[in-house]
Amino acid sequence: MIARRVTVAGRVQGVGFRFFAARSARETGVNGWVRNLPDGRVESLAEGEEGAVARYLDRLREGPRTGRVTDVRVEDVTITGFDVFEITS
Repeated sequence: MIARRVTVAGRVQGVGFRFFAARSARETGVNGWVRNLPDGRVESLAEGEEGAVARYLDRLREGPRTGRVTDVRVEDVTITGFDVFEITS
């Protein structure tokens, strides 16, 4: 099990990015959360098997069709033990 915190910049707010991330998390089997940041970026924390987290991050790098990802920053974080994936404020 690993945990990664990711921030995504570009046209990522107002385009359904959080819902895209939540669907991607369910499909790849990761738990954690996603939220909009006040500066226009989106932040997510993903926990799961290494391959599942990697697939989730790959999807975030692509983003939804209506968005445009220009920068992705990923960092290792301590596992918290989330049981679900949720959209937060």
